[in-house]
Formats: sequence, structure tokens, C-alpha cells
Amino acid sequence: MTHYPQPNATKRATRIQIGKEGMALLKSGDGESMKAKLQTVSVTGGLLRLAQALEEGDFVEVAFQTLNGPVHGMAEMLRPKSKSREGILQPFKFIALEDDDHKTLRFAVDSTTTREFLLRSNRFHTP
Repeated sequence: MTHYPQPNATKRATRIQIGKEGMALLKSGDGESMKAKLQTVSVTGGLLRLAQALEEGDFVEVAFQTLNGPVHGMAEMLRPKSKSREGILQPFKFIALEDDDHKTLRFAVDSTTTREFLLRSNRFHTP
């Protein structure tokens, strides 16, 4: 079954930073593939660093690897945010994820958030 992520207007989805190796593969409607750096991700979308901006409103397939497994879904590109020597930051929102992909992504976000919380907590409780 397909999951259609819905942003909550009153609470922003938890975002996690993807490590230095966080790469994503994008495939546009015309079949063109491109690589991007996945900066952050949540269960509703993410932020990519691209060599060239895509058009706002473009639909793409996006695939990336988490520590919990691969995630593959359909996304809509949003308005590019900023440009630098390293590329263009451009957000996207998921419009459809298969249930297994949604579960993998949800688990990756939840486990990373829990791990970061525990690491911060241990700094304050060190004997």
C-alpha cells in the first residue's frame, strides 16, 4: 500500500542530518538521472544540495540509503533556497512512499533522534 505523507500545519516534522556520505539519486519524469547530496530528511521531505536547481513543482523519484535500509519515493521539488560554490540547496516534499519505505524512513528518523538524545543526556550525567 502507498503512503501519502501529510505535513502537520501545527508541528514541523523532525529532521535529521545525513552524514557526509548521504547521497541521493534523483530521476526526473523524462528519465534523466542525477546525483545529489542529501543534507537533511524527515518523513515529509528533505533538503538536497544539487549542482543545478530543478524547477519548482517538478516531480522526481528520489532514492537514498539510511542506516536502516534504502528509501525510495516520489517527491515534488520546492523553491531553491540558496546557491554557493558547493551547489544549490533545494527542498523537496514526499508525495508518495510505499509502506516499507515509509517504515524504514520513520525508523531512521526515530532511531537517530533517540540516539542523539541519549548522547546529549550522557554528557550531562557523566560521573
